[in-house]
Amino acid sequence: MAILYGVLVVLHLIGMAGVVGGYLASVRSPRFPVVMLHGALTALVTGLLLVGLSYPVFDGENIDNAKISVKLVVALVVAVLVFVNRRREVVPTGLFHLVGGLAVLNVAVAVLWSDRFLG
Repeated sequence: MAILYGVLVVLHLIGMAGVVGGYLASVRSPRFPVVMLHGALTALVTGLLLVGLSYPVFDGENIDNAKISVKLVVALVVAVLVFVNRRREVVPTGLFHLVGGLAVLNVAVAVLWSDRFLG
C-alpha cells in the first residue's frame, strides 16, 4: 500500500508540473495548452486518491482536513477554468494569470501549510 501511495505522489507531482510548466511556457502568448488540462486532471484525481489512501496508510494520523479542503477547492477551480477555456486561441491575460497563480498557490499550500512552518 505504501508503494502505491508513493507512485501516486509521483503522478501528483507530474500533474502539478504540467499545470505550472504549461503556464510558464505560455506566458508570452496566453493560452491553455493541453498539458495544463491533463496536468490539472491528473493532479486532481491523484490528489483524491492520495487522500483516500492516507487513512489506511497513515492510520488517520496527521491528516489535515482543512488543508486538503483548501487544496481541493483550488484544484477544482483550476481544472474547471482550464477545461472551460481550453479551446480559446487567446485567453484573457487576467484569467490566464489567475489560473497560473492558483496553481502556484496550491503548491505553496502543500509545502508551507504544515506544523514545520506554522508552528
